[in-house]
Amino acid sequence: MPEIPDLEVFSMNLTKMLKGKVVKKLEVPYPKKLKTSLTTLRKQIEKQKLTSIYREGKQLRLAFSNKAILGWHLMLHGEPAIYEGKALPKWPIITLQFTDDTGLAMTDFQGQAMVTLNPEESEVPDAMSKQVNTKYLQGILGDSKKKIKEVLMDQELIRGLGNAYTDEILYQARISPFSVANKIPAAQVKVLASSIKKVLKDGIKQILKHDKNPISGEYRDFMKVHHARKEMSPGGAPIQSHKVGSRKTYYTDEQELYT
Repeated sequence: MPEIPDLEVFSMNLTKMLKGKVVKKLEVPYPKKLKTSLTTLRKQIEKQKLTSIYREGKQLRLAFSNKAILGWHLMLHGEPAIYEGKALPKWPIITLQFTDDTGLAMTDFQGQAMVTLNPEESEVPDAMSKQVNTKYLQGILGDSKKKIKEVLMDQELIRGLGNAYTDEILYQARISPFSVANKIPAAQVKVLASSIKKVLKDGIKQILKHDKNPISGEYRDFMKVHHARKEMSPGGAPIQSHKVGSRKTYYTDEQELYT
């Protein structure tokens, strides 16, 4: 599943490629996950200029000149795709044909990706926002007896963090993913707050270093512990894996366990 750094890069590149184009025709070949009618979507989106594409939590948001917003949740296997003319990509969920005969589609071979018109704004802070700081983390961790990884991935507490980058954040902070949230010392919570921003920003840099123009896919080779083919961490510790909830989790003994 694309996570915050992936989506940030996708949105930046898609905006660069498509900003200013006018939608000629909107189609929803796979309406199963559509949260509004096709008629309403067309009325709101067709003949409108695409002004930007940005990320909110785990969604891509497409903004138009009439202030309408399309929310695209890629889920596990959804991908944006550029096409020309009638040469549609495989497994389209939604397609936007522009007046210059190019198009943008969201595809998903599993059919799970979702489209929302004018999605509601959430009061839950995004992981990249200034709100997710030491004070905020102390508040949500102090109230929880859950494992720290479960808390960080709870979209009702922090928006946007996924499995892979949460492992990297906890490794950077040297906190075991199995630690009880309210047992983590205040000094380590401060380290955790810093690690969230550092790991996500570094992820963006590493993706762009590998490829400046991606609009889909996941690049993970730079990751320090969340990597199935790596056996040792940068510090020389064996990388272990175990499930936290339903998520396969990568960690090392370099990470302190607080219980």
